[in-house]
Amino acid sequence: MKRLGVNIDHIATLRNARGEKHPNPVFAAKEVIKLGADSVTIHLREDRRHINDLDTKEICALNKVLVNLEVSMNSEIIKKALKYKPNYICIVPENRKEITTEGGLNLKDNYKKLKEIIFKFKKSNIRTSLFINPNLNDIKLSRKLNVDCVEIHTGKLANYVKSHKNFSSELNRIKKSSKLASKLDIEVHAGHGLDYKTTKILTKIKEIEEFNIGHFIIGEAIFYGLPKVIKDFKKIIKN
Repeated sequence: MKRLGVNIDHIATLRNARGEKHPNPVFAAKEVIKLGADSVTIHLREDRRHINDLDTKEICALNKVLVNLEVSMNSEIIKKALKYKPNYICIVPENRKEITTEGGLNLKDNYKKLKEIIFKFKKSNIRTSLFINPNLNDIKLSRKLNVDCVEIHTGKLANYVKSHKNFSSELNRIKKSSKLASKLDIEVHAGHGLDYKTTKILTKIKEIEEFNIGHFIIGEAIFYGLPKVIKDFKKIIKN
């Protein structure tokens, strides 16, 4: 059965806008699970622009909440991740000047460093994923790196869909990458820029087992509420 992970980073963004304690990301983590999400995703960025260290510590310590922690290859962040021991880790690229993650990891240039980091997480029994672009070479390198999962960057597809442009080539890349990953015994996840329409398109790819969605869910919840938005996504993913 396909799973839904809800990224709650922008609950923290809203809190940080006032420099106060509301809305509380820890409460949000528990709430989205109650509402039907299978896991919670948080990104501990180097500049702490939304989720901070205390959030990470408290959310990772919650009972009955599966936590997917996104981290860069920064050594300080890696130490924090090993200290807080989330259920899952997703290693992502990070550029200080970016507004949001702009693409997948460069596995070739960072192969040695990634291998060392992945070894540490696997030694701590943390399911580890790489955030990658949809191409076959990255799938093959991911296999060599011995990760449990890959999360395929769907931002390009999402932009094509939203702009009403032809997305068939990008969708085909995602399909081929997903099929190869599954064949190589790597679990396939999808994330970035997903909304109702793009998610529905991607559910047709049977190899994708998990969708991680944040910005759209939090944005829609302003108008329609978290219960309805999560319920709608669960319905799309199950069909």
